[in-house]
Amino acid sequence: MSTTRSSILSTADARRPLVASAALAEFARGGYHGTTVADVAREAKISPAYVFKLYSGKEALFIAALEACFEAILVALEEGADAAAEQTPEAILDAMGDAYAHLISDRKLLMLQVHAQSVAEIPEVGAALRTGLGRVTAFAQSRSGGSDEDVQRFIAFGQLCHLIVTAQLDGHPEQWAKLLTRGIRHPD
Repeated sequence: MSTTRSSILSTADARRPLVASAALAEFARGGYHGTTVADVAREAKISPAYVFKLYSGKEALFIAALEACFEAILVALEEGADAAAEQTPEAILDAMGDAYAHLISDRKLLMLQVHAQSVAEIPEVGAALRTGLGRVTAFAQSRSGGSDEDVQRFIAFGQLCHLIVTAQLDGHPEQWAKLLTRGIRHPD
């Protein structure tokens, strides 16, 4: 009996990251309110009932997607930091910023964060968002050795990058758009 039970648990454990990945894609596309558990199940190619077996509900599924999002961000930041030409705070933060810009070029991770910000009043979602932002901020500071001001600027530029990408400001001729995008380049 325990062999059957452990194989069921391992199957469920193996499916959770796949379902979280499907949830990330679907919530990034439709947002929290516009995405159903059935949408995620369809993307994951499993039944909605099995999604509910893995996650207690839509909120838990969204949080799993958000946690996967921040995990991917941390991996990219670490790779960027490791690839920095110099190991100075400024060079490391710049390299992490470049890695993040490449990461959000497919927009899924970016859009999930935007949607999470829009429903942060849901206590558990807000807590998961703050936890993810806290992990990114702590990693940026510890890995770069940058000052509080350096890390604050890094995070602020990341949020500006979100605005530039979501509002599609690159290449717009208006003076205000040029001001916001000056010196910031995003990969195509």
